[in-house]
Amino acid sequence: MKPLCFVLMPFGRKPDGRGGFIDFDAVYHQVIAPAVVAAGMDVIRADEEQVGGTIHKPMFERLMLCDYAVADVTGANPNVYYELGIRHALRPRSTQLVFSLGTMLPFDLVAQRGTPYRLDQSGIPSHAAEDSARIADRLRSAHEDSHDDSPLFQLVDGMPRIEIDHAKTDIFRDRVTIAATWRDRLAAARKSGVEAMKAVADDPSLADLRNVEAGVIVDVMLSFRAVGTKEGCAEMIRFHGRMPRELQQARMIREQLGFALNRVGRSAEAEKVLSEVIGEFGASSETNGLLGRVYKDLWEGARKTGRDLEARGHLRRAIAAYRAGFEADWRDPYPGINAVTLMEMQEKPDPAQADLLPVVRYAAAQRARSDGQRHGDYWDHATLLELAVLARDPDAAEEAAGAALAVMREPWEPATTARNLRLIREARQARGEDAAWIAEIEGALAAAEAKAQGR
Repeated sequence: MKPLCFVLMPFGRKPDGRGGFIDFDAVYHQVIAPAVVAAGMDVIRADEEQVGGTIHKPMFERLMLCDYAVADVTGANPNVYYELGIRHALRPRSTQLVFSLGTMLPFDLVAQRGTPYRLDQSGIPSHAAEDSARIADRLRSAHEDSHDDSPLFQLVDGMPRIEIDHAKTDIFRDRVTIAATWRDRLAAARKSGVEAMKAVADDPSLADLRNVEAGVIVDVMLSFRAVGTKEGCAEMIRFHGRMPRELQQARMIREQLGFALNRVGRSAEAEKVLSEVIGEFGASSETNGLLGRVYKDLWEGARKTGRDLEARGHLRRAIAAYRAGFEADWRDPYPGINAVTLMEMQEKPDPAQADLLPVVRYAAAQRARSDGQRHGDYWDHATLLELAVLARDPDAAEEAAGAALAVMREPWEPATTARNLRLIREARQARGEDAAWIAEIEGALAAAEAKAQGR
């Protein structure tokens, strides 16, 4: 039976602290995971969706029960440091540190031996095979010649050592295998649609969710969202009602409930759920972005039915929610682009728009530039297009439109962007401004949509 190796590291693209970004998923798949496998171990990565509180139980179990661990301390990620501290307190040996070359380690870790890996300017591994081989050698050495590597056990005499019952580790292994099986099953169901997902959620083994791993429960809920339909959102709400109370109270779960409630038209309930999350945890780009969408949908509904006074009130609340979300995390352009776009919809555009626009454009440009493999996806470039239109920059708008259409995947993508541009154009024309150049870009997007649909 192969030893288990738990990988502690961030997910996705994260700032490197020096003005660039690191693609940690590429680091995992190209460097760390191959190293663990080459060392003769089974690799386990922390669940991406960390939902907080006592339901972190699976993470604690992995830190205690996995034979080996690799901790990527690049970027001073607080979650990684927290988990590394727990690991060092529980396990005297077999924890390996890795980091990107050039990382400034904090004083408490400088004395710990670690293995660097190298990145190119776009933040992806530049010498993956060589660096992976070095990490594999370190893991093999730790397996063949075990010694204490926890500074706590190295420096403090008489530290008590926990002897772990083999029966517990065997049960843990079984549960890891079961969780992986569920992930595969959910992946297949998502592709088949909401009925296949309902069949999974109604499986007898999920009848009492108090006895099911939190990670599996979260995967089911997010899989209903991934189906992308109102029916899927209705099933999210139904499934939420079956969850253990402590899981229902987790921030991420409450955010997803708010999203689903708004999607099925229960906007008052969605507003209440999301407002309570903000009141408890503070503003964030995610929660405020969801709340902003609630108010935006209410604005559109009131506007379409001629309830103009009500529409203006919803519009102001949407702008305030999106702006607070962007100000909570300047790196996330999503709430920022919504704030500055909705400012354009007012009878008199908000003067704050001129101050926010360059900041949002910078955040969006950084996100597109940080993806060294794809140079930004459709939505990265569509965001830059919308921002260029708002900034009245036809040349930049045409360039961004071309870049977006070059990486378009689905016909609804340019249709969505064309709709946003139409709203901006109509608002400006209503104020007497010449916006014919925007209509030309709308036409190019509509033509791309028609071509993709074979019309």
